[in-house]
Amino acid sequence: MPDTALSPAPEACAGFPIEEALCEIVSNDAVNAEYRLMIARAPEAALRARAGQFFHLLCPATEAGQPFLRRPMSIYRIDPARGEIGFLYKVTGKGTRGLATLRPGEMLNALGPLGRGFTLPADTRHVMILGRGVGLATMAPLARLAAESGAAVTAVLSARSPELVMSRGELEAAGARVIEVVDTDGSSAPEEMEPRLAALHAERAFDYIATCGSNRLFRLARGLARSWGIPGEIALEQHMGCGLGMCYACVIPVALPGGGEEYRRVCWDGPVFTLEEAKGW
Repeated sequence: MPDTALSPAPEACAGFPIEEALCEIVSNDAVNAEYRLMIARAPEAALRARAGQFFHLLCPATEAGQPFLRRPMSIYRIDPARGEIGFLYKVTGKGTRGLATLRPGEMLNALGPLGRGFTLPADTRHVMILGRGVGLATMAPLARLAAESGAAVTAVLSARSPELVMSRGELEAAGARVIEVVDTDGSSAPEEMEPRLAALHAERAFDYIATCGSNRLFRLARGLARSWGIPGEIALEQHMGCGLGMCYACVIPVALPGGGEEYRRVCWDGPVFTLEEAKGW
């Protein structure tokens, strides 16, 4: 594909160059009543993105106006063989409504990859993924990363109702065992999930937990990780300005190992933090 890089930028936290690039839209279709999946052809730098990183997208103008700031968007799919990246997003405001207007052949201005992604410990053998809503967008590439490292993956997908459960096919294609829990039958309640997950741990022990998209899933994941004595990480969501760590609009308090806390930038120091660092939201 032609060189679509617009301008170079500083080196990303993960050690890869950050580029502002024009990515050609391949598809931008609804997956249910609330979410859309946008696939775009991307330059080589974008295809080196790691699970948990994100891009800062320039959203088109609509009749509601031109969004003033870019929108951070987690990477849902990285497909180097096809030269494509994908974004799963919920249409909620001016920015995402603008993204929803993009059609095949049009161009998306994407800055990235940005932030720090997930880090699987050496010799990880069984990964638990807990995701809800758009948090599942961040989890899908992690399943592929785990599978490539030889680890088994159990993914628990949480949603308000069965028709809003997403990413089953994406995760199963990566080799994950998928379990769906929903609010409508009560199976997504932490008090229902905890014994079920404990039984899975007894069957085949987990040695790493990752979560995104829900404060109550975060608390559940952290409690299980502490109980089982295993590490875990969470991808945090936060409003951002620049996405490059310069404006400090996305700072959050994180816990320090010896006690106390300090403020860190979600866009640059995260968005992935350990379960012990994170304080919820």
